Amino acid sequence: MVIDFRIFSRFEPKKRIFLGILLKLTVSEYIRQLLSFEEYSFSLEEVLEKSSKDQVAVRREISRLVEKGEILNLRKGFYLIIPPRYSRSGKLPVQLYVEKLFKYLTRKYYVALYTAARIYGASHQQTQRDYLIIETPKLNAIGKKNIDIQFFTAGNWPEKNIESKRSDAGIYRISSPALTFVDLVNHHRKIGGLNRMLAPLEELMEEIKEQDIASLISWYENKSTLQRTGYLMDELMGPNPLSDMIFDKLDQEAFFPILLSPIHNKKPGSVSNRWRVDVNLRLESDL
Repeated sequence: MVIDFRIFSRFEPKKRIFLGILLKLTVSEYIRQLLSFEEYSFSLEEVLEKSSKDQVAVRREISRLVEKGEILNLRKGFYLIIPPRYSRSGKLPVQLYVEKLFKYLTRKYYVALYTAARIYGASHQQTQRDYLIIETPKLNAIGKKNIDIQFFTAGNWPEKNIESKRSDAGIYRISSPALTFVDLVNHHRKIGGLNRMLAPLEELMEEIKEQDIASLISWYENKSTLQRTGYLMDELMGPNPLSDMIFDKLDQEAFFPILLSPIHNKKPGSVSNRWRVDVNLRLESDL
């Protein structure tokens, strides 16, 4: 059966699904159907439901499409579609499939760290790796051809400062600029150190609004990270209303001297700044 997917794509999504069930598509036809309304991923379960072939034949066709580079097996039972415009790079922007991936995994997530910073325009630090923060338990990193995804877990899952953005494939979740900033500071030792991220942090400062900071400090509990964040904001921009808001929050309770960059078994020495941060690292931005 020859299907005109341009006509098919004019129907409402629910009607497309209904028609797809009636038509019982081959895997290739189902992929073309998905692409016709900007979906770039699918699970084995959904294609088995829609396909006219049995499981053995479906798996065989999927293997053939993987070999041709038209799809990529991201995780067991979950595939990315690599359309011609992305075939040279062999990867998709993470925002085109991350929402569907985590619905498949039934886990909470948000796009974070350098990936979030890049989306907000802080693109000075280019990296091919994507970063996601997820709820526990931890997931192993994904490295498939040009796809490189690193996962970090959040012990205290944020109920605020996670925003919804729209990509061509629909809505996805991303840390707000303020949460992106503190997450970078919090995880700095695992992703290259503070000096590597100074330029993105400075660019992020331009995106952070006072309401974003107010929301963050209403729930964020890691005082040491807030101290380092406030100190870096002052270093990057001079005294400013955003860092003042963080200091006023910290100043409501006792907080103690810390190292700017923690070192195992080393304690902070004397401090001479309001953040009580022992600056044990020479800061050098490459911006």
